[in-house]
Amino acid sequence: MLSRVAAVKALRTHNRRRVTGSSGRRREGRESEPQRPNMSRRVCTSALLLILLVMMVCCGTGGAAKAEDDRSSEPQFEWKGITDGVVTVDSLGVPGLLKVGSDVFAVAEAHCKGGNGFTGIASQLLSMDKGKEPKEEVLKNAKEKTQFLEEVTSTEKKRVDVSRPTTVVKENDIYMLVGKHSHDAAGSCKAGTENIKSGILLVKGKVGEGDNNQIHWRETDGLPCTLGDQHESWTGLIGGGGSGVKLNEGTLAFPVEATKKREDKDVKTALLIIYSSVATNWTLSKGMSADGCGDPSVVEWKGKLMMMTACDDGRRRVYESGDKGDSWTEALGTLSRVWGNKHEENEKGARSGFIISTIDGVNDKRNVMLVTLPVYSKKDENEKEKGVLHLWLTDNTHIVDIGPVSDDDAAASSLLYKSGDNNELIALYEKKKKGDEGKPSPGMVSVLLTAQLKRVKEVLTTWKEVDDLVSKLCLTSRAKGDYSTATACTTDKITHGLVGFLSGNFSGTTWKDEYLGVNATVNNEDGAATTDNGVTFKGRGAGAEWPVGKQGQNQLYHFANYNFTLVATVSIDKVPESGSVPVMGVKVNDGDKKNAVLLGLSYNKEKKWMLMCDGSENKELSSSWQPGKKRQVTIVLQNGSQGSAYVDGQRVGGDEQCKLETTDSKVISHFYIGGDGDSAEVQEDVSVTVTNVLLYNRPLSSAEIGALNPNKVLIPPLVSDNAQGTLSQSPDEQPLSDLKSMNENKGVGGGSASTSAASTVTTSSGKEQSANQLSSGIFSGGKKNVDGGSPSNDDQTVGAEAGGAVQEDGPPQTPEVSVSSGEDGETAGRTDGQKREEIHPHNGEVNATTLNTSLGNLSQGNNSDSGTVRGSGLLPLLLLLGLRGFAAL
Repeated sequence: MLSRVAAVKALRTHNRRRVTGSSGRRREGRESEPQRPNMSRRVCTSALLLILLVMMVCCGTGGAAKAEDDRSSEPQFEWKGITDGVVTVDSLGVPGLLKVGSDVFAVAEAHCKGGNGFTGIASQLLSMDKGKEPKEEVLKNAKEKTQFLEEVTSTEKKRVDVSRPTTVVKENDIYMLVGKHSHDAAGSCKAGTENIKSGILLVKGKVGEGDNNQIHWRETDGLPCTLGDQHESWTGLIGGGGSGVKLNEGTLAFPVEATKKREDKDVKTALLIIYSSVATNWTLSKGMSADGCGDPSVVEWKGKLMMMTACDDGRRRVYESGDKGDSWTEALGTLSRVWGNKHEENEKGARSGFIISTIDGVNDKRNVMLVTLPVYSKKDENEKEKGVLHLWLTDNTHIVDIGPVSDDDAAASSLLYKSGDNNELIALYEKKKKGDEGKPSPGMVSVLLTAQLKRVKEVLTTWKEVDDLVSKLCLTSRAKGDYSTATACTTDKITHGLVGFLSGNFSGTTWKDEYLGVNATVNNEDGAATTDNGVTFKGRGAGAEWPVGKQGQNQLYHFANYNFTLVATVSIDKVPESGSVPVMGVKVNDGDKKNAVLLGLSYNKEKKWMLMCDGSENKELSSSWQPGKKRQVTIVLQNGSQGSAYVDGQRVGGDEQCKLETTDSKVISHFYIGGDGDSAEVQEDVSVTVTNVLLYNRPLSSAEIGALNPNKVLIPPLVSDNAQGTLSQSPDEQPLSDLKSMNENKGVGGGSASTSAASTVTTSSGKEQSANQLSSGIFSGGKKNVDGGSPSNDDQTVGAEAGGAVQEDGPPQTPEVSVSSGEDGETAGRTDGQKREEIHPHNGEVNATTLNTSLGNLSQGNNSDSGTVRGSGLLPLLLLLGLRGFAAL
């Protein structure tokens, strides 16, 4: 009896017909029957596909297993609270404030003692309840509010350095940069994907929901090891502390401090790390501050980044960048070197609070900057100087000391402005421990600055009123029929760069600045009398001093060392019988030589206006004199090396400018007005009346000077503005020649910068190149697109020849000198006709690897070591074919 299988086979064989064709070959079935598929061929094909599929699955499983093994060997990070009873928080530092929704948090670095010592991050919600004391010590129970980071591997657990926290808030996410980068440690990296070995970590945190209103640090990743390779000479990198800036398109900017070798010693400098949360990549800025500057604070101001640094020479330097840090320009015409540390002591300063705000409740909706810095003073000689924290207000032109925040001896600080119906201004600062060599105390202090915010609003209102008042001085000229000054007389033009204004606010020995900035001091109270919009000076030692360097620690008119225009209306009651009457000028200190006249305008017995240049009279202008006739007098300094003077719009001495010798030691002490305080005999019987004194931080054009002239005569000026060589401002309304192109790594130990017209630019590798700002050469294109995307508007530069034609609606336009430094000491930008050097992408940007958990989960495109199977369209196709083969069997 046949088996079932055999029976089936027999049945199939019996029913199958054999047909022999003409060729004698046998084929199955009739010609009318459909052809059966060749089963042996199908089986072979299916078997082959199955083999391929099994091989791919096996290989994929093996690769996944290998990747899993690799991941298991990678360190895992856990944020934990302090539970060890022997651990205590010894001190707090690096204060920071951040706002998530409507909640404000204080964040600080916690130095923990016990358990071999380590750093953690302490944070606390600030309640700022109404009725509470405005000043409050926060983080009192710091141990309970401190979290530390632990690295867990298959073999050990160890605490991770999380020093110098620098935070940025993006919507409800908090990004915090912590840790230190060591170039030596980075050398042990096998690939740029080994982020954690870089030493700098990016932590992402969120605020707990409901009553759990604490910051919880969750996701931790690091910067690529190769980030430091962009500047091979660097030995270390550390966060700047405080706050960073959220830019457009998800880009975050963190200020950092780097160290590098200079003549066998470490020198610090400040720069930026740019992080894109969209493309998950990192960029280290190619531009940097001068050597010796650190503790950076950064803000975004009118499309540019501004970075304030504390420098070893005791001054605070401020830099501007329009290309996300590829090049920095020192803002010598506005804020740079205004603030200092202890006067006449080269002591390193602490990081400042530095924010941008539009203050609510003020009609004038101008953006302003708020700064907190300590002001050093002592009550008597035996007392140690104490740094009392002050709040400063500036719109990048005017600067006002709002007043003290508290009377504590303070160090580093942070600021936050909370807008809305209940707007608040909050400061957080380190309070130094008394008698313990200035070490931070275990707690920090937060202050609700209600009174100071009210004062800020009052100052902003005053600025608007004074702007309107000055614009009316222009309208007076137009009312007399001089319509040629109409364009230059608009409020935004005539007040652009206007820093100080002395008019009729005079009492005792104080001639007050209408903009509430720096007041002038009258030398001889008995020889000064109030008059309409000014002061009349007469007698021995007459005149007033408007201080610059003479201010001491904080020099709000430091710009005067580089560029200024001083305009006043003057009348003299009679011709001096002998010598000359000093009317207006500027004095300098040059080493041991004190109060030397740099530029001075006087009127002599021969009825001539005389201009003194560097101590010698070499310019004159004859004038028809009338007793008491008002004259508009103007003195101008340009680039620190060219001086000129005008009387009623006519230049004293013709078209030739004064050439002034410039040295690092020569610094402006003060302006003198109505007398220099020394010409006692000459001025004994001569009265000089001075009204409406205007101080600008830039050279004015002849049209602008004429717009302010109450005696405007409709005749062309003796010299064209081209002959004057007057520089005005860059397209972003920054006084051009007040800006000093940076990446000049000459250091800052020498105190005042040279006022030479030529600035030296040094690339990141230390090679110096000259950028002569007075030449007629054109500087073009500073930045290459190293990210692979389309260039932005920030990459554009403006080129024009110096001393361009005067526009009647404003000052002459001149080029902004900007230098982008690339690697190997070459400039990225070249003058016309020169070959541009290509910036290779690896010098400007390093892609980050896959972030742990949810910081992006994006793989690095060229990561050959990851062991990850890349998806493609081939695998689904093979799977379908394999399944079809199975179905056919």
